[in-house]
Amino acid sequence: MAGRIRQSDVDEVKARTNIADIVGDHVSLKSAGVGSMKGLCPFHDERSPSFHVRPALGYYHCFGCGESGDAYTFLQRMDHVSFTEAVERLAGRLGYELHYEDGGQASDHGNRARLLAANQAASEFFLDQLGSAEAEVGRRFLGERGFDAEAARRFGVGFAPKSWDALTNHLKGRGFSAEELSAAGLVSQGDRGVYDRFRGRLVWPIRDVTGQTVGFGARRLLDDDKGPKYLNTPETAIYHKAQVLYGLDLAKREISKSHRVVVVEGYTDVMACHLAGVTTAIATCGTSFGVDHIKVLRRVLGDDSGVGEVVFTFDGDAAGQQAAMRAFAEEQRFAAQTFVAVAPDGLDPCDLRLARGDGAVRSLVESRTPLFEFVLRHTVERYDLETVEGRVSALRAAAPVIADIRDPAMRPGYTRELARMLGVELGEATRAVRQAQSRSRDGGGSRGQGQGREGAREAAGGAAQQQGSRVAVATGPQVPDASERPFSIVDLPNDPATRLERDALQAMLQYPTETGDDLLRHAVDCRFTNPSLAVVRDGIASVLASEDAAVRVDRVIGEVPAPFQGVVHQLAVAPVPQRSNAELTVYVRGVVSALVDRELLRQKSELLGRLQRTDRADTETFQALQRGLVELERERRALRGD
Repeated sequence: MAGRIRQSDVDEVKARTNIADIVGDHVSLKSAGVGSMKGLCPFHDERSPSFHVRPALGYYHCFGCGESGDAYTFLQRMDHVSFTEAVERLAGRLGYELHYEDGGQASDHGNRARLLAANQAASEFFLDQLGSAEAEVGRRFLGERGFDAEAARRFGVGFAPKSWDALTNHLKGRGFSAEELSAAGLVSQGDRGVYDRFRGRLVWPIRDVTGQTVGFGARRLLDDDKGPKYLNTPETAIYHKAQVLYGLDLAKREISKSHRVVVVEGYTDVMACHLAGVTTAIATCGTSFGVDHIKVLRRVLGDDSGVGEVVFTFDGDAAGQQAAMRAFAEEQRFAAQTFVAVAPDGLDPCDLRLARGDGAVRSLVESRTPLFEFVLRHTVERYDLETVEGRVSALRAAAPVIADIRDPAMRPGYTRELARMLGVELGEATRAVRQAQSRSRDGGGSRGQGQGREGAREAAGGAAQQQGSRVAVATGPQVPDASERPFSIVDLPNDPATRLERDALQAMLQYPTETGDDLLRHAVDCRFTNPSLAVVRDGIASVLASEDAAVRVDRVIGEVPAPFQGVVHQLAVAPVPQRSNAELTVYVRGVVSALVDRELLRQKSELLGRLQRTDRADTETFQALQRGLVELERERRALRGD
């Protein structure tokens, strides 16, 4: 077992790592001012971004849920790895060689690391096997769907030999134990021991958002294979099908850039879309599109402005319509606009590309229909509009759909469309929609769970209810969005004195070089009115008094008591007023100078009071106080001039 990683290496890897790159693998970040970035928090569900990252300082903080830390902390929290594994992963990413106190080598037996390594080795094995004679059936399957060898390599498609132990023996030869292979979901357990889970099948590697292989999806090819059409990796420590989206590792950059994501239904559909130029396509892995998938997508999409688009592609059959209704049940979890794209003749993207070419796939996405419109039409079509009873029932079923539209400006237009579809008076349709809104409010329905959506699901024949366990809205306490509460650091008072102390500490922690040593030392001698901020000031003063007087956030955190470390995190990450780089130094020195000026003014006031109380006969004391006042005034003028 390797010993403790040298602290100098831990510090060096951290210094060389851009935390924005690490966080950016999971969260779409955008500028929040000079040196600050923000995005949707990966640790709690929110609609407005309260998660801030300061790359220059190497820290993040969420003002919604309070999570704080550095690149190591982020990996530990996101990927459930130990501190040592986090350091080793970042060192590997940098190509930095770590040193251990006992001279040992990097550990390779950490549970998660070993499972990932086993999956990667399996992926390479499957990919190599696709060129074998036995894999002809797999190559023919791909060719018949328009995928050549280059396409297979691009998506890592491989072949699992029709053998009980070909993969098992190969991986055991690479040093993996049967227990590790079982934990990775690569083998199954039988009466005679372990055997390969995937046999005689075409295999797609399923990767997480960072590109690491966490599982596989395998397609049946042979007539004597009595298993399911698609067989996936079972739930493991690293593979959770409700949270993984196939193709997201390839699509995330374009999704973040274009603010659009296309949700398709299968691996070959993702391949077809990407090859046709729709490079934002992703798919679920053997499960319905659910709440956890939405959380992952919202972070990558940067889903907080409402300008994004989520396009669902569904088959035109009954199953496709049910899938659309399930998507509608959770639609309001997105801030982005949602759409449905159904290909002519009910073709999926893979078949559409094969039959009509790449352009048809692109046109499918561009000819999308708003999800509300799709659901509205589908709801009305279930009723016999030739009868009075049918029209009344359709109106009752469809009105809640319109009532649930988030944008109130769109409701009148859809109400008119509903009246036209049913052949009823506009006033009648308007009353029905208003009544549906009233019922939703009276019933206490929440976003995504109101009476309107229940009515729509009932009108759809219970399609969404069939998947109730998958689309149920999460219950329990919710962390309020930053937009729903005033921006504050540990709920500080909003008086001018506290604001000045807060802003000055932010500048001192985030930009100590720009502040300057002299100004820093003057600032830590200032009195503070807020007790919590005074502790942070004392932490900075302690660092300045040490042999190495460099002010760094981690050193200040190490100086203050544990209950105040979160305050330091927040001050270090909270964005300063949005200014250009040219204005930054002026702002930083200005706000810290204002703090010092306030202290000098307080001292001047004290001296003036003492001067008024001093007997003029005490010439020595009186003159000393006057000299003190002159010196204070000189300092103030110099400070303001600087």
